Amino acid sequence: MKNFFRKVAYGIGPNEDIPSDPLNWALDQVDEIPDFSWKGKIYSEKELRKHYRDWVYGDRKVLRKKYKDNKTLYKTHKDILRHKTGQKFWESLEISIRHNEGINSNHPVLAKLWMFWGNFFAISEKDFLANYSTGAYQREIIRPNLNQSFEKMVYDVTTSWAMIHHLDNSESAGPKSVTAGEEWRRRKKEPATINENHGRELLELHTVSPKAGYTQEDVIQLAYIMTGWQHRWSKQNLETGNVWFNSEYHQRGKKTVLGKEYKRGKKALAAVIKDLVNHPNCRDFVAERLCRYLITDEPTKDMKQPIIDAFKKSDGHLPEIHKAAIKVAFDYNDKFKKFQTPENWFIQVAKLGDLEWPPSPQTMDSFELGVKPTKKQRSPERLLRNIGQHPYRAKQPNGWSDHSDDWISPELLIRRLVYAKLSHSFSKMQNNNEMYYQNIVEKNFDNPDKIMKYLNQKSRIVEKQTLLFNHPEFLRS
Repeated sequence: MKNFFRKVAYGIGPNEDIPSDPLNWALDQVDEIPDFSWKGKIYSEKELRKHYRDWVYGDRKVLRKKYKDNKTLYKTHKDILRHKTGQKFWESLEISIRHNEGINSNHPVLAKLWMFWGNFFAISEKDFLANYSTGAYQREIIRPNLNQSFEKMVYDVTTSWAMIHHLDNSESAGPKSVTAGEEWRRRKKEPATINENHGRELLELHTVSPKAGYTQEDVIQLAYIMTGWQHRWSKQNLETGNVWFNSEYHQRGKKTVLGKEYKRGKKALAAVIKDLVNHPNCRDFVAERLCRYLITDEPTKDMKQPIIDAFKKSDGHLPEIHKAAIKVAFDYNDKFKKFQTPENWFIQVAKLGDLEWPPSPQTMDSFELGVKPTKKQRSPERLLRNIGQHPYRAKQPNGWSDHSDDWISPELLIRRLVYAKLSHSFSKMQNNNEMYYQNIVEKNFDNPDKIMKYLNQKSRIVEKQTLLFNHPEFLRS
């Protein structure tokens, strides 16, 4: 049963007591959203978007014109601009805040669910979003909604600046909208056309999934409903203005999605989202993803049903959905062990290893705009790239895979061996002894004698650490 603490969170640290009631320990963590445990400076999404604006505007409108005939000078001044806008720093700060929740907070179960939903509503690697905005989006849009309804989370995600920009919804204009008849479009030969990206992902990845049997026409009709939702563009802010509903870009007339008709206008998006999240296929899709994240690659109907029932009974209240998923994980704990993704694995390494991780608030707060970040200040994003899973840089909008087979490869396993060994350099001096390993093994494994016998094949502490963090029972939970 001890692996349950690693299944729904990141294990029991060396200075923590083993909870006497594991299930209620986990359930008690999901009702409220506490303040961050990070004691350093936390920047708002709007503050970071301002830096993103300065980067985009400075590069696109100033440097490219000023140095159009000198590539060397262009590159030099572009690097200066990177440092002026903190481009190489913000994502490492966000990862530090994120990892601190899993390692040092009193609610690691909530932190693990936050990471699940951040990947569920992924922002893929595009347009420098990871450098400035993705971490703040997950922090300000995803996390505050963890004790709200799934419907509200979907709406807030759908209308967030990061998602609107990521899926190019600002480029979508109804062919029967007001703007479609404007003279400038004829003059520039830029007809009003829809961009289907956002509508398609709302159906495929964020609500009902392809199992709902929607058609290409449903995608088009949903894209029509979403026309007008865009960033407020200006010559100074470019695409970094706040999101608003521009009625002049909205497709006139009624739309039909999955057999239901919707009126034109701003309120149509909330109405269609309400129907999508209450569709039976949406409840099944969410239940399957949660089970796959926590329990097994192939969730059964019996696993999913309690989560589906909680979703329906609570009208999509996320704490109730989370509690149902935790109970299912508890019930199936001894039958299934899930292979951990690289980031989940590393957070467990840091927590059980009592590593000096993430970099301290003092280290991160010492960063100054205009100055190249130090190696230590950049270590979070570099480490996660190297182990193969940077949470803000998924290659596709469907996020990082939850399937074990995608993470069990010689290359990725070798990376874990390398970083398990390197993790010893983050260890605290007082932990470099056999009693330390005996302590954490007894707290986190049901067969500590077997694990310690395996570790005691080696006498050097660094070798014990490498063996422990790559033991088959550590790799799965």
